[in-house]
Amino acid sequence: MTTDLVTRLVRAQFPEWSALPVSAVRSHGTVNALFRIGDKLVARFPILPGDPVETRKSLEEEADAARRLRTVSPYPTPEPVGIGEPGEAYPLPWAVYTWLDGTIAYDADVASSAAFAEDLATFVHAVRTLPTEGRVFTGPWRGGKLTTHDQYVADGLEQSRSMIDVDALAALWEDLRTTPRTEPDVWTHRDLMPGNLLADNGRLVGVIDVGTLAVADPAMDLAPAWNLLDAGARAAFRTALGSGDNEWRRGMGWSFAQAIGCLWYYRETNPVMSRTAHHTLTALLTAA
Repeated sequence: MTTDLVTRLVRAQFPEWSALPVSAVRSHGTVNALFRIGDKLVARFPILPGDPVETRKSLEEEADAARRLRTVSPYPTPEPVGIGEPGEAYPLPWAVYTWLDGTIAYDADVASSAAFAEDLATFVHAVRTLPTEGRVFTGPWRGGKLTTHDQYVADGLEQSRSMIDVDALAALWEDLRTTPRTEPDVWTHRDLMPGNLLADNGRLVGVIDVGTLAVADPAMDLAPAWNLLDAGARAAFRTALGSGDNEWRRGMGWSFAQAIGCLWYYRETNPVMSRTAHHTLTALLTAA
């Protein structure tokens, strides 16, 4: 994707924005290329190959999730504005959302902030208030039972032997994988990575990339405890959430399952994601 190509797509499909400048957005994301349209909009172009019909369906589901989340979130979240069609040199549908100002948590000094941790807990609590209307977790992605990820974790451990103490991690996974659960499924963001959290003056000011919103294990949204926060802020996050031992340890398990796949896979193609995974796994070993 180039700025010139995106400019042509925008002008052809959304002529009302044709006078607005288009600029690329530096991002550590792995699913979309981002381009700002003026000051208030951002276009999101899927970067993985796919079927146009299925991609459009996915974008429509993401837009529905974004609208749903905006009804309860105490912090700004993106508003869907439109869906573009395949066009010149780009074969898939694409989406336009409102732009949110703020510094991503990767670049903000919030890891030791108890106030930021408490803001995160407020957001997680709010998402959990959405009515499930009988929905339960479905699908292969994270959010059901930890044990369904045994093979994925085993593969990640094998691929990571030169990068981290995989023997210690294997023992930790064995301890976490069967943590019991009695809580019902609730709505979760499911991808609270530092790159999806916006900060300003040490406080949470926005949550982005909301397409993974789904009903799942409530422990899914504990991930910032290990992928971002230090020990003190982690304790503040847990206290504000009121997480019991089993929920907390399942949160460790879900964070583990995500990180062990990212560590080796993104080592060269997305070093920030790989470093975040290493930080997460190290924090889990320390906290265990």
